[in-house]
Amino acid sequence: MRNVVAINFRSSARIYHFDPGDLEVKCGDAVVVETQRGVEFGFVRGGISQVDENEFGKNIKFVKRLATEEDKRIDRDNQEKKHDAIVRCKKIIAEHKLDMKLIDAEYTFEGNKLVFYFTSEKRVDFRVLVKDLATEFRKRIELRQIGVRDEARLLGGIGNCGRELCCKSWLQDFEPVSIKMAKVQNLSLNPNKISGCCGRLMCCLKYENDTYQDLKKGMPNNAEYVTTPEGPAKVWDMNIFNGTVRVRYIESERTNDSPEKLSNDLYEYDKEQIVRKPKTQGGSGQGNGKGGKGNKHKNRGNRGKQESNKDINKEIANAVAEDLVQVVEE
Repeated sequence: MRNVVAINFRSSARIYHFDPGDLEVKCGDAVVVETQRGVEFGFVRGGISQVDENEFGKNIKFVKRLATEEDKRIDRDNQEKKHDAIVRCKKIIAEHKLDMKLIDAEYTFEGNKLVFYFTSEKRVDFRVLVKDLATEFRKRIELRQIGVRDEARLLGGIGNCGRELCCKSWLQDFEPVSIKMAKVQNLSLNPNKISGCCGRLMCCLKYENDTYQDLKKGMPNNAEYVTTPEGPAKVWDMNIFNGTVRVRYIESERTNDSPEKLSNDLYEYDKEQIVRKPKTQGGSGQGNGKGGKGNKHKNRGNRGKQESNKDINKEIANAVAEDLVQVVEE
């Protein structure tokens, strides 16, 4: 077994593990550690724990020392100097007329390297810019292009829930989030309500998605035709937490001359009392083979559009279109 301690740095909430050696460290302590980038200033985010020797491999770095007053002064100076570095860098970027947005800057603890973080919609040739920045600051320069989610992580902010952004406060890694997760949770497909500060779908849609998927197992879809103890019916809505389904009875079937007639009242059943109709080949519900084949091609086309276009508004449009097609064909 080996002792490790969890440490993070100012630029990220991500946790890294280091070997404390013989040092007595506790949560909240400022420390100086050895990293692949060199010596860095960090903060302890948990007590010492024991792990298997093979869990982190042989490349785990060591905590050099508890931060002294001099170390803390150096860190404060680096934080103050970065604001001036951002202003000067923006001026040089404007002179070169580069299509890039500067987000943040970071001095390494030893002060021999300056890292700039930026976003851009396309690839940027910044070779000349690096030379000018090196001349301006007399240090090694590194430019890192990041995405909009990493931009939100660096800048921070307040989410729709009123709390600090998850990516800034505790989230370790970004996981894929899709519009389907919002549909599974019956959330409004309004982009303003399901998008985060970064303009992408909110990461918290992922948190409860697995629970919703488990609860929806065996539940019919809205507008699906089912059989109840009293006869055929059409699903109107459902409560996945109680495991109940509300339906309207089918009083008369749809014909070429008249639409189907549903009961005015709603009737509630447990999902175990509902018998779902088997899907027809190439379609679902009461669709015939020809209609099912057409629906299959439409769904295939919609999937292709969603894969080729990541814009939230178009994803929502596709999701709504799928629901409308399903209702019309049923």
